Amino acid sequence: MGAPPTRPADRAFTRPRRRPIAAVAALAALLAVGAGVLVGLSTPAPRPADAPEGEFSAARAYRSVEVIAAEPHVAGSAANDRVREHLVGVLRGLGLETEVQDTVAPEAGQLSGAAGGATLARVRNVVARLPGTDPTGKVFLVSHYDSVQTGPGGNDDAAGTSAILEVARALTTGPRPRNDIVFVLTDAEEACLCGAAGFAAYHPLARDGGVVLNLEARGSTGPVIMFETSRNNAKLVEIFGKAAPHPVGTSFAVEIYRALPNDTDFTAFLDRPFVGLNSAYIDGGAIYHTPLDVPARLDRGSLQMHGDNALGLAREFGRTDLGDLRAGHDDTYFPVLGGLVRYSGWLTVPLAVVALLAVGALGWFLRRRGRATAGTLAAGFGLALVPVVVAPLGAWLLWAAITTIRPGYAELLDPYRPVWYRLAVVALSAAVLFCWYALLRRRVGPAALAFGGLAWLAVFGVLLAVAVPGGAYLTTVPALAGALAGFAALATRRDGPWPVVAVTLSAAVAVVILLPPVVLLFPALGMGMGAVAALVAVLLGLAVLPVVDLLHPRAGGQRGLLALRARRLGALPAAAAALAAVVLAGVGLAVDRFDAAHPVPTHLMYALDAGTGKAAWLTREEKPQPWTDGYVDGTVSIADDFPGLGATELRGGPATAAPLPAPKLDLLSDSRSGDQRVLRVRVVPQRQVRLLTLHVDTGTATVRSASVAGRSVPVEPGDGRWGFGVVFHAPPPEGVEVTLTLASAAGPVNVRAMDASDGLSGVPGFRARPEGVGVVGSHSSEMLAVARTYPL
Repeated sequence: MGAPPTRPADRAFTRPRRRPIAAVAALAALLAVGAGVLVGLSTPAPRPADAPEGEFSAARAYRSVEVIAAEPHVAGSAANDRVREHLVGVLRGLGLETEVQDTVAPEAGQLSGAAGGATLARVRNVVARLPGTDPTGKVFLVSHYDSVQTGPGGNDDAAGTSAILEVARALTTGPRPRNDIVFVLTDAEEACLCGAAGFAAYHPLARDGGVVLNLEARGSTGPVIMFETSRNNAKLVEIFGKAAPHPVGTSFAVEIYRALPNDTDFTAFLDRPFVGLNSAYIDGGAIYHTPLDVPARLDRGSLQMHGDNALGLAREFGRTDLGDLRAGHDDTYFPVLGGLVRYSGWLTVPLAVVALLAVGALGWFLRRRGRATAGTLAAGFGLALVPVVVAPLGAWLLWAAITTIRPGYAELLDPYRPVWYRLAVVALSAAVLFCWYALLRRRVGPAALAFGGLAWLAVFGVLLAVAVPGGAYLTTVPALAGALAGFAALATRRDGPWPVVAVTLSAAVAVVILLPPVVLLFPALGMGMGAVAALVAVLLGLAVLPVVDLLHPRAGGQRGLLALRARRLGALPAAAAALAAVVLAGVGLAVDRFDAAHPVPTHLMYALDAGTGKAAWLTREEKPQPWTDGYVDGTVSIADDFPGLGATELRGGPATAAPLPAPKLDLLSDSRSGDQRVLRVRVVPQRQVRLLTLHVDTGTATVRSASVAGRSVPVEPGDGRWGFGVVFHAPPPEGVEVTLTLASAAGPVNVRAMDASDGLSGVPGFRARPEGVGVVGSHSSEMLAVARTYPL
């Protein structure tokens, strides 16, 4: 026996008698929940310098920020030496056992600057230890103290380093912890993560592993997010949720970061006997790695949050038995109103399947209750995919239009004042959803459309559970909550208050789950990938459709002028959201203009072949800004002349040769044994430089093995003329010794040596950047490279 015919007026989950009051009450409840979510993601008030000595004080930590970030201090520079002396003085002043680890270390991660080469650096890490009373292991607090060449690093990572100094001070004022606390302030993170790699591989304190808490910053403001963990993190996450005063972190963020080609010092510890947590604040990315990253741009609330969490975790891990922190699985976890909800990862797939079955059962129940037919349920499911596709596409097109108007955005991680643009994307997503709903509501029915949205959430939950388990909760939990709310609404009187209460509670769950990723994805991925945030915003909209329905007149039952009036009222939310998107984008363009305080980013390098006397200006800008365009006139390939700069095509233009020497190449020995030839050379910089590179011409020799400064390096032949290469950061004045074992080569072996320094002000033809023109946050901005080929 089939379901009874479905009347248009009966196709909704709710039919409150006082519809406007119900709509206002539901929206007010969701706004209150949303406000609570945003408060939970906010930073705490910074504590003053006279805060109790056992607490973390952002004001006290900021004093060290001002010293550390007084000027750019790239690894190997005199400025970095001064910072290191300050750190050693502070830690020794606290009575801690403090040393400087001076070693040569390889890179960690995938940050090599060489084309087919290996990267190393001379690093000088500052290491201090607070001995425990009865250690079961070691807790390592890690941050890097070097900066990029283009900025002083007020946030990245003077904030993390200063936070650790203040944590160390707080820990020394109270009872000693049970476990050893080791403070590791690393060198050459910006160059190659070599400081952390050198500590993890060579320092005696790292031999047995331990718990690593890495403090980073990739912006200037925002909540501190625990965005990366070691594998099998269940016990770590349990402690994080219990001990961190502000536990903002999601297993979804961990999954995203594991998939991205990004690395921090934390990377150096992951393949060794360490477990741990990686945290950073990431908003305000426009100043990242730029001259604007000065202490004054640091949000003291973010610094306070960093320190509060680091101190709480250090104390908790300091008293925990560290013998068994490796659980057999990852946890699923997410923030809820200032706390952290977590559940075992093994529940991910079963929960996703239960949600899918529950939504399917809801569809069957809708048919039984006459709220939908098989046809409308199928239509609701198929058509619910439309906003899922259209909203992200619209967000991408919106940003493409904005970057056409304001092309300087293409070189920024995020605009200087991105909030208006973010709100525009959210408004556009809402406009797409409201328009879609208004067009289909009367034809398909509110219940069938809500079912379609929940069905897609459940399907995505299953797909995520298989492919990205830590992110499955994003759609599984709202789908399950929506299905349960649907059953509750169908089981009570439709014109009473309880159906409205049920769908509002379900919508509140969706807001708690999905609003944080909407907020956090914008700074995490930048406006260039705002489409991802738009996708999550639409999924949130699909989860709250029964509440959206309350904004419309009753479904069906009207004729003539009443029907026309109902359609017009139904179109109001879509029109209002579309207008808001346009206005917000316009306000963003009006407010976020480039000026002296917010300069348009530009990239420029100078490269000189000291052998031929030819020089060139180079830029990585695909569409050069007017200032940069005055130096370059077309696309060039630098792979043959400057292999140390990579094999990518750049834009270039002719430049006047500067009287600068190339690095000197001293042949220390040349011997043969059987079918092998061993060359031992020393590359000596002839000026103050940041890095040296050495590449071997594949047409003259094949490298079988190599060592640099006594460290063996992998031999990975690259493409093109220069197959094997080495990049060495922070080289000492006496140079770097390189030993090459070659397949026997009878003739001369061509070797290309290059060095690079920072700053173009003394180069012939360079014109100072005018007001409003800045430097893009790049490791090659302002680079001055000199190269020469030597036949051996």
